[in-house]
Amino acid sequence: MWEFIAGTLIASWLNLLPRDQPKLSPLKPLAWEQTNIFQLPQLDQDLLAEQIIVAYLNDLNTQGAQSSRQGIWVQSDWSILGSNQGQTPLPAASLTKVATTLAALNKWGTQHQFLTDVYLLGKVEQGVLQGDLLVRGAGDPLFVWEEAIALGNALNQLGIREVQGNLLVTDQFYMNFQAQSVAAGKLLQQALDYRQWDESIKRQYDQLPPETKLPQVTFTGQVQAAKQIPPQKQLLIRHHSLVLTEILRQMNLYSNNHMAQILSDLLGGAGEIAAAAQQVAGVAPAEIELVNGSGLGEANRISPRAVCQMLMALDRLLRPSQSSVADLLPTAARDTKGTVRDRSLPPGTAIKTGTLDRVSALAGAIPTSDRGTVYFSIINYGGQIEQFRQQQDLLLNQLIQPWKLSSSGASLVSENSWYLGDPQRNTLKQIN
Repeated sequence: MWEFIAGTLIASWLNLLPRDQPKLSPLKPLAWEQTNIFQLPQLDQDLLAEQIIVAYLNDLNTQGAQSSRQGIWVQSDWSILGSNQGQTPLPAASLTKVATTLAALNKWGTQHQFLTDVYLLGKVEQGVLQGDLLVRGAGDPLFVWEEAIALGNALNQLGIREVQGNLLVTDQFYMNFQAQSVAAGKLLQQALDYRQWDESIKRQYDQLPPETKLPQVTFTGQVQAAKQIPPQKQLLIRHHSLVLTEILRQMNLYSNNHMAQILSDLLGGAGEIAAAAQQVAGVAPAEIELVNGSGLGEANRISPRAVCQMLMALDRLLRPSQSSVADLLPTAARDTKGTVRDRSLPPGTAIKTGTLDRVSALAGAIPTSDRGTVYFSIINYGGQIEQFRQQQDLLLNQLIQPWKLSSSGASLVSENSWYLGDPQRNTLKQIN
């Protein structure tokens, strides 16, 4: 009986395949969610999921989005629920950041913090540094206005209000995602003196605790790139970044390409990220092809299966710290900002989106109590981005109907455990 139903659906799908490759036309509202498969609750759950996916692809194909260019992989902890072009590398857009996230977590661990050190090159007399101030970065990808304000207040706390010299900045100091050292240094210099603030800095300051002071550190010299670190220096402040898990969550929440590329550079480039992701996730090298760490450009290609394997690998790495991919990715019903905004996804689903001109991708993990975690990856190609997004959401909501969702994946990340501009992450040294 069920073989006959499955055969009929697949035969219908094959008959509807276009002989040529017509130009894509706007997608019409889908009818697959009203097909008779939804009237058969007695179907085995795995077979039901497979038939939902077949019907979804069939409708996409009839609307001009060729099923041969649509990638899908859905699997629970113990079984594959459905696939289409599952092991074929496809333009992954920002699903590439899943590979960058995995490589970073594998190299540094959950609690890693990037250090930014501030040194004195001279003597301090009556609040004036007679010499240069040196800032040595180590790759903090989320050093922004709030962090700089806290650094300025730390300098004031140490009694420094004027620098009669230059602001020297090393490479790997990034400010507001600016990678060029002199440009980053100029932004830092502006943030250290509230009298130079523009409206964008003031807005960020207004988000800080009300007791936060206004920093005032002036420079008489210039901002210069530091090619070498002088031996005669005194460590003044050691700034610790947010922990890596929070940095990765912020990167994925907003799908920040600058942060992803900074991490990619620190990790050794796209080739190193791909190799690490392949090894940790246990997938063939052919299934992950990267040219950068952010996902910009269609040359970044990942198979839907490899995306799910990387998500599973992240969960394995996070398990000892009693966390999961929900602590690294935006999560439906928890996050209201970033890429999860305006999506209609099952509550508790941890997701990563990806968008290019002709690509709409969605991957993530759905916590269930009867099937464990269900991992999915959908990569749509054809240029009809908004329609694809709506269909992705609808597909997931149809798939979960027979499953029992679990609340475990929707646990809230504590918003009180960290904040940008927290002065507690600055360690101050005594001035000699």
